[in-house]
Amino acid sequence: MQPTLRYRRYVLGLLLTAYIFSCLDRQILYILIEPIKSELGLSDTQIGLLGGFSFALFYATLGMPIALLADRYSRKTIITLSLVAWSGMTALSGAVVNFWQMLIARMGVAVGEAGCNPCAHSLISDFYPTDKRATALAVYQLGIPIGVMLGLLIGGWISQYFGWRTAFVLVGSVGVAFAILLWLTLKEPLRGLSDRKRPAEHSQELSAPTFLETLRHLWALKSFFHIVIGTSLIGVGIYTFFMWSPSFLIRSYGMTSGQVGTALALFNGLFGGAGIYLGGMVADRLAVRNQRWYLLLPCLGAFLAFPFAVGIYLSGTAVGSMAFMGFPVMLALVNTGPCYSLAQRLSLLRMRALAAAILLFMQNMIGLGLGPQITGFISDLLAPRFGDESLRYALLASSLAYPWAALHLWLGSRTLTGDLASVEGGESAPHRPLPGLQDAGSRV
Repeated sequence: MQPTLRYRRYVLGLLLTAYIFSCLDRQILYILIEPIKSELGLSDTQIGLLGGFSFALFYATLGMPIALLADRYSRKTIITLSLVAWSGMTALSGAVVNFWQMLIARMGVAVGEAGCNPCAHSLISDFYPTDKRATALAVYQLGIPIGVMLGLLIGGWISQYFGWRTAFVLVGSVGVAFAILLWLTLKEPLRGLSDRKRPAEHSQELSAPTFLETLRHLWALKSFFHIVIGTSLIGVGIYTFFMWSPSFLIRSYGMTSGQVGTALALFNGLFGGAGIYLGGMVADRLAVRNQRWYLLLPCLGAFLAFPFAVGIYLSGTAVGSMAFMGFPVMLALVNTGPCYSLAQRLSLLRMRALAAAILLFMQNMIGLGLGPQITGFISDLLAPRFGDESLRYALLASSLAYPWAALHLWLGSRTLTGDLASVEGGESAPHRPLPGLQDAGSRV
């Protein structure tokens, strides 16, 4: 039985809210960097480790085993437990007294958040058909700009008046309360419920492919490879900006945390939300004529983000820098709906959560892990010569990731039509079904 439109939208709203808490709990550290750095006596390299590599390592790595469970067991249970875990560890971040305690707390947040996206992507794919899936996933991805916006606003102003510890405790406690609502009202759907070519009643009989079978299936698709690399490079630019732009504005222009939080919340929230939503909606409409637009549109966005990013870091005033800030965020995030939708379409029914986890693993290890970490290292390296301005030049170097990403997305678009035909049963498949998956592929 198909769920009503109202309930589908309610589920999407629930999952969006869960993702908002995920991004909020991650983002709030970034606006609190300066007071945490001062109180705990940390370097930029250590800060990069807290918000970059160590977080990404646990977040991305544990996403895959959790996704394997999600392809086999209740996604509702997994996402609820994950929400409780990351919210609780966020609250505990307000009680730390040194670098190592903060590192453990942030690792705990990462472990919890690892269960959010794979489950949510799989659930949304079951509730929404392929021709509406990019838009639905784009709505879900609005959790990024909304979470970033709330993290900057809440963290900036609460830190300024009540201290950074209070900010952690407040947002973590509210997240735990929301987990109860999600558990009570979210219903687990049949797998493949909204797939016209892959009936739900058949999907329930299939066993989930192993990790290696899933990996072999996905990496045989050239378009999936380029989606992974392209979106990971976009992540280098966007995650580095999200983490270090508050410190850049404070150090280079002497702004307060409240001022920075308000300004960046507006730019990141409004422009980022517009980019994500329009990216999914426009891609769904353009793809009616040509499926390649699912990658050509993100390619164009990444290419155009580069000159605006350069403008941010080469401007000599706060007003000049902020005049450029919204545009690279909007253009870079155009990729989210189309590319996550393609990851679901290029996978078989019982590997969807794992496919999302594999994509997120690479995005987070390269984008969230290496991007902010290397930027912090370069900033420390340049500090003896440039002082507080060293961060400006480290951020400028990170923007080179955008044109590199655009190249991969364009290359992926060249094989996309054939790869989709191969998976979804078309006759122009560019490769044969993989050994071990041929039977499952024919049944779905």
